[in-house]
Amino acid sequence: MKSTFHLSRAFWLAGLLALCGLLGLLAAPAPAEAAPQAQIYYSTPTPDADGRIVYIVKPGETCLSISLLTGISLNDLRTLNNLSEECLLRENQQLLLAVVTEVPPTPGPSATPTPLLPTPTPFTGTGEVCIYLFEDVNGNSVPEDTESGLVGGAISLTDRVGKVSLTGTTLGGVDPVCFAELDEGEYNVSVGVPDGYNPTTQLNYTLSVRAGETSNVDFGAQLSAAAQPVGPEESGKSPLMGVLGVLVVLAGGGLGFYALRVRRLK
Repeated sequence: MKSTFHLSRAFWLAGLLALCGLLGLLAAPAPAEAAPQAQIYYSTPTPDADGRIVYIVKPGETCLSISLLTGISLNDLRTLNNLSEECLLRENQQLLLAVVTEVPPTPGPSATPTPLLPTPTPFTGTGEVCIYLFEDVNGNSVPEDTESGLVGGAISLTDRVGKVSLTGTTLGGVDPVCFAELDEGEYNVSVGVPDGYNPTTQLNYTLSVRAGETSNVDFGAQLSAAAQPVGPEESGKSPLMGVLGVLVVLAGGGLGFYALRVRRLK
């Protein structure tokens, strides 16, 4: 009877260890993934009649985000707009980015009069669209200096009337893929991220192309949880507890069966 009592205690101890192992396996945290946000879109501003390039502050923008978006340094942004060190902004505030001055032409010989030519057919001009897919490591949907472009993303550029249908592949580094000599109008841009990545921005965007302007569209993607390398602590902690738990369950079952047989024999 004494040996049977010890075997019963061993059986219950083995079952308790198995339960702890299974709870450790279920409690393993899953890596978080960034939710898709709207992608960054901006157009190269055109100087006004006085040569001033003005930017209108949008909701939620800061001096840092405007600096990253337009390429102007924080110091120049503060100086041109008499901003404090805190650089506080309000929605729809006009910020001066630069002043363009025309160089006066060098005097030369008088032009030879030419006969009047027929009035040409009006032409609206062309614009350019540049597309950039970057690896959004921190998932904030904004390309930063420490983040580079992703290779192998599929690009599609089409117009609303069905006359233009262009494709391309994203590049690495900091170089976007640009489509030049596009007629003015409405265009749709879509990007497919490479395998093993999840988008952190929308992958479709509609924009207006205007003559003489370059429209830049940034798309972000983050390495998916399944493709991320597993660290030694994550790879050895919970799975090992699960395996040990299964082994303990099997051992406990064997001990219980043995104790039952001993009890019957007695």
